[in-house]
Amino acid sequence: MTLKNELANAKHQFDLKMMQKALKLARQSQLKGEVPIAAIVVDKDGIVLAQSINTRELHTTVLGHAELVALHRACKKRGSWRLVDCTLYVTLEPCFMCAGALVQSRIARVVFAAHDPKAGALGSVADLSCHEKLNHRFEITSGVLADESSQLLKDFFRRKRNS
Repeated sequence: MTLKNELANAKHQFDLKMMQKALKLARQSQLKGEVPIAAIVVDKDGIVLAQSINTRELHTTVLGHAELVALHRACKKRGSWRLVDCTLYVTLEPCFMCAGALVQSRIARVVFAAHDPKAGALGSVADLSCHEKLNHRFEITSGVLADESSQLLKDFFRRKRNS
């Protein structure tokens, strides 16, 4: 195995580990009546700066998306709004509002599990990660543990409809 392949494999294994952690958080969020979505911000050394679940119901705010809360916490921890060497892990493809915040934060990379065909702004409806008119672009890795994330969301909404 070449060094390049070893590095790619290590990156993939770390992505899996972080997404498993995000999915665990997302499962716990259901107990609080939240849609099971979670986000984690990690720095270039693999240190978790911040994490969050959705808090829209808990705090009754449209701004309670897991990505926004995690970004806010990471910026506070860093003492800067720039997250240029960070990666965001999230269980569902970010919406336009969250993708806009990712551009503004100068994030380096986003890893998400499930695509959101109705509201996803990193490839499904549009792709703000590489829009030619925006002043920042970032790398995307999608589909990491997508089946698990999709099933979690489907089960949540099925239970909600049936109750």
